[in-house]
Amino acid sequence: MTSINFTKMHGIGNDFILIDCLNQETLQTCSDLFWVDFSIQYCERRKGIGADQLLLLLPSKIGDYRMRIFNSSGGEVEMCGNGIRCLAQYIWDNNLSDNDVLNIETLAGIIKPKRNGDLITVDMGLPKLEGAVINKPFNISDKTFLITTVSMGNPHAVILVDDVPSFPVAVYGPLIETNDFFPKKTNVEFIKILDKQTIQMRVWERGAGETLACGTGASAAAVASRLLGHTGNNVKVILTGGDLDIEWDGKGSVYMTGPAVSVFKGTL
Repeated sequence: MTSINFTKMHGIGNDFILIDCLNQETLQTCSDLFWVDFSIQYCERRKGIGADQLLLLLPSKIGDYRMRIFNSSGGEVEMCGNGIRCLAQYIWDNNLSDNDVLNIETLAGIIKPKRNGDLITVDMGLPKLEGAVINKPFNISDKTFLITTVSMGNPHAVILVDDVPSFPVAVYGPLIETNDFFPKKTNVEFIKILDKQTIQMRVWERGAGETLACGTGASAAAVASRLLGHTGNNVKVILTGGDLDIEWDGKGSVYMTGPAVSVFKGTL
């Protein structure tokens, strides 16, 4: 293997190395260990390309395409909301599909991004609340938090805090992520309710650390805030990298709307 073509993309600052394996067929047979090592090496921001996650665009037998996601730490994860918007934008930008709605196979199931003007709306599916805890006291180090857990195909712990910008996410994020209460570790969202339609949020992503945005995290935060009675069906989630609009009626699928941007292309 002499070269690998890639595209650098981001969704409100949550950034990715996207590799199109459809046009580089030898990459379709690379081992998992190859991609683990690749993501660790090239997601590194000083000695690599720099990214929160590696995205692989692959053929699918049950959908239009398949997406695999590897964190910068090398772990493969089930789903990424900002990542799937970037994957969809890449597909449309490169004329791989004329369909306005795509069926993307992920480890969290079939996810459906849809064109929405200059933005992309993603049917994130039903939030999984079986076994969830609501406002459960949770002791970490010197503090007690109230956590609400939501699965968007991947695990999330949502915590209300008094002040989002000043909260020590880098201190408590990893402690909660790796706590024994979460056997597969967890993403952690620290949120403040600004009003019935607006949430402010910072996120500690499982295996990636604090990122500028997280689509599944924003979805989980909107679900949790509605379950707690703080917000209604439509919520704007203000993240460090930008805003996402989340819609959930309390029964059906969660819908996430936001942008996806191609930054540059390159060859390794």
